[in-house]
Amino acid sequence: MTEIAASDFRPAQRHIRLDTILRLRWLAVLGQLAAIFIVAQGLEFNVEIVPCVSIIALSAALNLALQTVSNPLQRLEPMQAAGLLALNIVELAGLLFFTGGLQNPFSFLFLAPVLISATALPARFTFGLGVLAVACASVLFFFHLPLPWDSDDPLVLPPIYLVGVWLSIVLAIGVTSLYSFQVTEEARKLADALAATELVLTREQHLTQLDGLAAAAAHELGTPLATIFLISRELEKTVKDPVFAADLKTLREQTQRCREILSKITQLSSTGAPFDRMKLSELIEEVVAPHRDFGIDIKVRVAVAAVAEPVGSRNPAILYGVGNIVENAVDFARTTVEVNAWWNKDTIELVISDDGPGIPPDILKRIGEPYLSRRRTQDEGGGLGLGVFIARTLLERTGAKVSFTNRTFPDHGAVVQINWPRERFEAIETSEETIG
Repeated sequence: MTEIAASDFRPAQRHIRLDTILRLRWLAVLGQLAAIFIVAQGLEFNVEIVPCVSIIALSAALNLALQTVSNPLQRLEPMQAAGLLALNIVELAGLLFFTGGLQNPFSFLFLAPVLISATALPARFTFGLGVLAVACASVLFFFHLPLPWDSDDPLVLPPIYLVGVWLSIVLAIGVTSLYSFQVTEEARKLADALAATELVLTREQHLTQLDGLAAAAAHELGTPLATIFLISRELEKTVKDPVFAADLKTLREQTQRCREILSKITQLSSTGAPFDRMKLSELIEEVVAPHRDFGIDIKVRVAVAAVAEPVGSRNPAILYGVGNIVENAVDFARTTVEVNAWWNKDTIELVISDDGPGIPPDILKRIGEPYLSRRRTQDEGGGLGLGVFIARTLLERTGAKVSFTNRTFPDHGAVVQINWPRERFEAIETSEETIG
């Protein structure tokens, strides 16, 4: 059982389409024009129309140029997308300069580009855009033209209120961007981890399909091999030359050997073959066997119960899931790993424990989440931290309940408990049921 390596599955870099940003920019252009028209014509306030319309016209001209020169459906590099979002912030700052600065209620629109970046771009670009937005808001706190208002009754806001507006913008940018980034990152990790799980299942399915192809090939080759065997045997009886007789005997023996090999392939690939269903103790031994030669003593204890031992299918999901947990136990154990199993008429329980350092409390609360690993680097065998997540997902698909704890002090080490309803464990017929 091996960890999914970065070479096998690498999360795709996040990109944003040019069309998405252009739609947002056109929406901003229309909204800004509508706001200026309402304030100037509807409310009849004194607005610096020429500079405001000039800024909006430059923004619209850039949109047209981008639509003409570039394919709107292309995915932008993070740097390019961040540049366009930064331009949105600067354009908004220019409009706010001519319309009251932070006194303008639309000053909270500084949040929009940063929020878009938090959901679509890497963290460093979001941080840079956040700093740019806060810097623009800080400049507008000191430098701006008066807010368009009734000239007979001008609106004068106290400085303490403007400080509060500035602080609320800063906090809104920081908190909402961090929250959006965290939610998006978790969703992306979960999607990538599920994709990696499907990759494992697909590989197991391919192996199952190869078994079927092997059985078909064995069946097709059986007839010509039987013919060769019969002819060589008859020739061996009639040929008197000892040299030819020896060659024919060798031919007959090797043909018989091929028939026996193909017969084994057919048996292993067919439903109801000797190894298609196995006792719980046999399943445990198959999982444990590959890990016995790493200097760690693996102790298997199977409790004797009054009821018969459970017999289940040789299920790839169970083999992979339990094998991955055993592999982790061997990796972190100092000297010993224990695998204990017991059952009754209703339940099957498998407990895997080690004498290693145990699971840190901060990880114990989140164990089984994707991209969570105690190994720091891939050079140390860290992979992508998907092993436990995939193992838990596969085991839960077979009806198991998986829990992670630490040994009680003064003992130390991790404990993984796997419980199946016995009826569900014994009802799993083939690996394809789990894969499908």
